[in-house]
Amino acid sequence: MAAATQHYHWWQDGIIYQIYPRSFQDSNADGVGDLQGIISRLDYLKDLGMTAIWISPIFPSPMADFGYDISDYRAIHPLFGSMDDFDQLLTEVHRRDMKLLLDLVPNHTSDQHAWFQESKSSRDNPKRDWYIWKDAHPDGAEPNNWLSMFGGSAWEWDEHTQQYYYHGFLKEQPDLNWRNPEVQNAMMEVMCFWLDKGIDGFRVDVIFHMVKDDQFRNNPVNPDYQPHMNNYDQLLPVYSTDQPAVHEIVAMMRQVTDQYEDRVLIGEIYLPLNRLVSYYGVNHTGVHLPFNFQLLVLPWEAQQIATVIDQYEGSLPEGGWPNWVLGNHDQPRIASRVGYSQARVAAMLLLTLRGTPTIYYGEEIGMRDVPIPAEEVRDPQGLNMPDLNLSRDPARTPMQWNGQEHAGFSSAHPWLRLASDYRRVNVEAQEHDPYSMLTLYRKLIQLRQQEPALNVGSYTPVFADRQMMAFVREDADSRFLVVLNLSHRTCYFKPKDFSFKGRIEVATLPERDGQPVQDKIDLSGDEGVVIRLESA
Repeated sequence: MAAATQHYHWWQDGIIYQIYPRSFQDSNADGVGDLQGIISRLDYLKDLGMTAIWISPIFPSPMADFGYDISDYRAIHPLFGSMDDFDQLLTEVHRRDMKLLLDLVPNHTSDQHAWFQESKSSRDNPKRDWYIWKDAHPDGAEPNNWLSMFGGSAWEWDEHTQQYYYHGFLKEQPDLNWRNPEVQNAMMEVMCFWLDKGIDGFRVDVIFHMVKDDQFRNNPVNPDYQPHMNNYDQLLPVYSTDQPAVHEIVAMMRQVTDQYEDRVLIGEIYLPLNRLVSYYGVNHTGVHLPFNFQLLVLPWEAQQIATVIDQYEGSLPEGGWPNWVLGNHDQPRIASRVGYSQARVAAMLLLTLRGTPTIYYGEEIGMRDVPIPAEEVRDPQGLNMPDLNLSRDPARTPMQWNGQEHAGFSSAHPWLRLASDYRRVNVEAQEHDPYSMLTLYRKLIQLRQQEPALNVGSYTPVFADRQMMAFVREDADSRFLVVLNLSHRTCYFKPKDFSFKGRIEVATLPERDGQPVQDKIDLSGDEGVVIRLESA
């Protein structure tokens, strides 16, 4: 097996760390994180073993959707700093031999963007067709039944020009018309602007939304819709997302990226596996990494997860590189979803699977969702559907650095409240605690980076039942057996057709580190082990 000697790109054998900039570190006492704050924490990320940092949007924005409504693609929002601060950040990241990825939001702009201001000024403005404008039906009804992700209709009436415009998200986020070559060229120029500066790639927001059905047909009703779900889920978005023509746009973005040396294109795509993998593109002309959110959306059940890992591995195109995500700024934190004890097992899973892992800030210390009182909710998704508990604020609270006031995040009152237990759950408290989540993350990351078998080696499933799963990672020089108990009850690993002998390299219960094992392992609830196997 040639895994150990083959050349891998940094985005294949590295680990990506997502920073939500408002919440990472405040440097100027306004209660909001910023670029200088990130710079001040780079050594922490380097020591943690991160090889790349992805920063959620930092561009000028009216902040209707906290930066995902961009009013200028080529500047920095003053809240986060200046372009000089950004240039310094990029220099400092590279000086530490790390990479910097930016969030690109090409599906929609802010309604304050100069392009949209021109587009809505008159029906014959040259930029009118840069957005999606449609006449009302003769009875005044909207062009079709499409819904917004943030609740309600996706169509907004413009009194001035007497037409509707389409917005897949907030009405303050009009969708660009990606079938227009001028839009395509403008956005490719935006990509070149940042790539010329020296960034190492993009995470592309909702890349599968970018092209819509050219006939604007009605979306069908979702037969599985339940009242507790997002209003958007009343319909199946078969005509408003994931259109065949989107792959031409993605290929165009890939061509631009490939003009620069060793850059990466990552796509945010919430789709079933068979459609997700199509975003690798024919002959690798798509994104390098279509984000795989299976661990985010699946029930935390060993057999289901093991099956989906196999399905994913089996559906990857030849040469397609896998990737895994446990959390991000749009989803509940892993420790809230599966509990703190299982979050340790989840960390072991994430950092031993084949493929690039992405870690959401704070996961490494076991941060949990923070309950945000109704009067403090800031997220439009939560504000627009207040009774559905859909606010994303609880997963976006400030990073917990230490036990001082405001957790070392800021000397001012933070933009979102902190967890009640931040004086106990923080980086400083866990730094030298051998039993802490941070120590477990450090051990797993260090082992992964030292061992090609765990980093880029092959993946072979061994066993899965309703409680546990096991798999082998190997390359030419070494083999590791990973056994994970995804339940709270004890379980016993003694496979009939798999004999093994080795030593526990890392365990979620550190007391077991270094313990020899042979042919069977007894696991406590919420326990996982990484075993270095002796050669046969």
